[in-house]
Amino acid sequence: MRKLSDTIARLAALQARNTALKDYSGAAGHLQALTSFGSNPGTLRAMYHLPQNLPQGAPLVIVLHGCTQTATAYDHHSGWSKLAAEAGFGLLYPEQKRSNNPNLCFNWFQPADARRDAGEALSIRQMIEAMVVIHGFDRDRIFITGLSAGGAMAAVMLAAYPEVFSGGAIIAGLPYGSAATVPEAFDRMRGQGGPSEQDLPSAVRSAAKHRGRWPKVSIWHGTADRTVSPSNAEAIATQWRGVHGLERTPTRSQRIGKLARRAWCDRAGDPLIEINMLQEMGHGTPIGDGLGIPGPYMLDVGISSTREIARFWGILDSERSVSTTSSHERLVGFRQPSRSQEQTLKEAQTRPADAATSSQCTTAAAPGVKRIIEDALRAAGLMS
Repeated sequence: MRKLSDTIARLAALQARNTALKDYSGAAGHLQALTSFGSNPGTLRAMYHLPQNLPQGAPLVIVLHGCTQTATAYDHHSGWSKLAAEAGFGLLYPEQKRSNNPNLCFNWFQPADARRDAGEALSIRQMIEAMVVIHGFDRDRIFITGLSAGGAMAAVMLAAYPEVFSGGAIIAGLPYGSAATVPEAFDRMRGQGGPSEQDLPSAVRSAAKHRGRWPKVSIWHGTADRTVSPSNAEAIATQWRGVHGLERTPTRSQRIGKLARRAWCDRAGDPLIEINMLQEMGHGTPIGDGLGIPGPYMLDVGISSTREIARFWGILDSERSVSTTSSHERLVGFRQPSRSQEQTLKEAQTRPADAATSSQCTTAAAPGVKRIIEDALRAAGLMS
């Protein structure tokens, strides 16, 4: 057990780092606020970005920032918006508040926030549902990624709502269910303690009553990470190998410069899990290859994890056209908006705003939109 004095010291270090990076949150960006998405029990913010001429039936990517970061800054440095414009998918950025966590970390280690239908996890789920209802994203192509605490929270979402996601990516994160207190969180970050090899997949299986296909998972970590031990990458792979029923030995391995990649594939040869270890890289998101801007915890190593993750998910070559088959009814309990609701939504989105109130109307949902969102959330069992 970590001494209390050590835990306090590490918390103080995080606070000092947060103060030193106070200007980081001011990076320029073009995200919009999603202001109405349900009961929001985790009291999170939600930001999003839609490329121009994005058709209905496009993929949706959820991106979770790390500690001391904001949604706008992470988007600015990671290159996700640029890639979304190139490939044709939407972006949703949940954002932490200081009132929830002084260092802007998602509370992946707090049981009240890290389980299905509760706290921050439910807030993120409600955001996703609102985006699908409003913008018509393809339910079969929803993905989630995150850095550090955001990566650990992405692991929470993949475990708590496996039916929602086709794939995920965890960057310098931790496996689901590895900690339930602040001292345990710091121990796991150092690679100390944690669930056994048998208990890791059991934690995911017990997080939700799921009998369908499990999400595919891409794992990224630097071998010189001194904030989150690289041993956590191996633990995440162990967790999801067990869930997918895969062997310990990878299907294929390759080395590309500083990048060492191992992949576990299904019988058709499609990768279900991959570990990407970057030699001599510290704690942060790998960027490069013409995508992304260096900054705190955004490390130019000549490889864009953003692009590689999208390629792993299979959305780089997605057609920018309306899906020929609807997938809105594939989530159990979800009900498509009626024709009258769809008309109300269309009118609310296209209704011209008065000049005096145009700045408010660009971010706040009209009453008709809010009602549609809340009706859909109730039908899906995500709001009482």
